[in-house]
Amino acid sequence: MAKKANQSQEYTLEELFVQLESTIAEMEKEDVSLEDSFQYYHRGMDLLKACSEKIDKVEKKMLVLDEEGEVHEFEN
Repeated sequence: MAKKANQSQEYTLEELFVQLESTIAEMEKEDVSLEDSFQYYHRGMDLLKACSEKIDKVEKKMLVLDEEGEVHEFEN
């Protein structure tokens, strides 16, 4: 199996999505064993967690300049 997702600092969000898609494709194969399915499931969950952490980090960094040029945190 590939590297652990908890090393997500090494990967971009796009790379994590590619790994997640690959993991899903492996799980969908007809000849995958139950044991391998569990490994792929856990890998997928690790990747989802890494994606979520990266997204949270980006959201926290987003800042908005107001009309006077002052910086404020981004609000949805």
